[in-house]
Amino acid sequence: MKYEDLGVVPIINACGTVTRLGGAPLHTAALAAYDSAAQQSVAIEELQIAVSQQLSQWLDCEAGLIASGAAAALTLGTAAILAGTDLARMEALPATTEFPNELLIASDQRSGYDHAVRAAGAKIVAVGMNEVVSGAGVRRVEPWEYAAAITEQTAGILYVQTDSSRPLLADVIRVAQEHGLPVLVDAAGEIPPVENLKRLVDSGADLVAFSGGKAMRGPQATGLLLGTRTLVGSALLQMLDMDDHPTLWTAPAEFFVAGEVVGMPRHGIGRGLKVSKESIMAVMTALEKFLGPEQSKLMNLWHEMLQRISAALSAAGVTAELIAHENQVPQLDVKVNSEQDAFEVCQCLRSSSPRVFVGHSRLDEGVLVINAMAIRENEIEPLIAALLSQIH
Repeated sequence: MKYEDLGVVPIINACGTVTRLGGAPLHTAALAAYDSAAQQSVAIEELQIAVSQQLSQWLDCEAGLIASGAAAALTLGTAAILAGTDLARMEALPATTEFPNELLIASDQRSGYDHAVRAAGAKIVAVGMNEVVSGAGVRRVEPWEYAAAITEQTAGILYVQTDSSRPLLADVIRVAQEHGLPVLVDAAGEIPPVENLKRLVDSGADLVAFSGGKAMRGPQATGLLLGTRTLVGSALLQMLDMDDHPTLWTAPAEFFVAGEVVGMPRHGIGRGLKVSKESIMAVMTALEKFLGPEQSKLMNLWHEMLQRISAALSAAGVTAELIAHENQVPQLDVKVNSEQDAFEVCQCLRSSSPRVFVGHSRLDEGVLVINAMAIRENEIEPLIAALLSQIH
């Protein structure tokens, strides 16, 4: 069956690896791994344990697991922070009134994505002021404001990692460690550069969440949760199918010391965030490729694609500026005619044939943003033609 059989028209995705448009093109090796994994059965708990050991070798982390996306990794990471190895707390989630349930976050790091954290039962407590956005000053959230907000109900700190995040992660981790609190880092889109995988794990954060379906080019519904053995182990227990007989099950020694988990948990809050064996093997294959030399080749390919598009648009009198920074995905900013409404142009592109989706973050400035990460070679010329047909 094809998309057209369902009446769904494929698009040219010039937005990048956004979830709403299906993420990145799946690596061919990952697709082959998916197909191969589908031919056999395995014990998922054993597979996730083996994955954790492999991630530990590749990324120098204590432990890791594959979740059904970065948002799922955040939910699982939060559940681990809230419950630890306490089976009664695991059973209670998302009801958390009987134990510490607050996660601190900088005011200017809040977004709709923290719903993934609240879904586990956490209460988000914003700290500091958002003075830059409100136009009331130039100060950002400062480390002392985290410390001042800590109470008996504080369970941990949530940090959203970007190049512009303030205070720096290292400063937040220092405050957290002084108060014995874990730090959960949302780094969903923080690769490339590939170095961020190890750098953020090495930062001292207790848990770090990455997307598996963006630059890594694994299945869209995959993500990585990396961190300490006990917290990753807690997250895993709250995601696994626990429909086994208690006399046949023991807590995995790869995550817990003997006696640390007393009893067998029931299905946890993360049960709906399960990942298939095929997806696990596909994203691990994609990660192996991502850690290799071909990532730099991809960056060069994306840059070359945008240069070709820019040259064609410029030759037709359309202003197009290539934005390229070292170790960052390049983008092309295309300026619409001053007499045109960029929102209308964007909508017309979506309705054209072929249908084209461009980045909409700068439409209010009259700019269409082109990201090459999901553009196929055979789509370049149709994309150029579609842009020229709408910008005049």
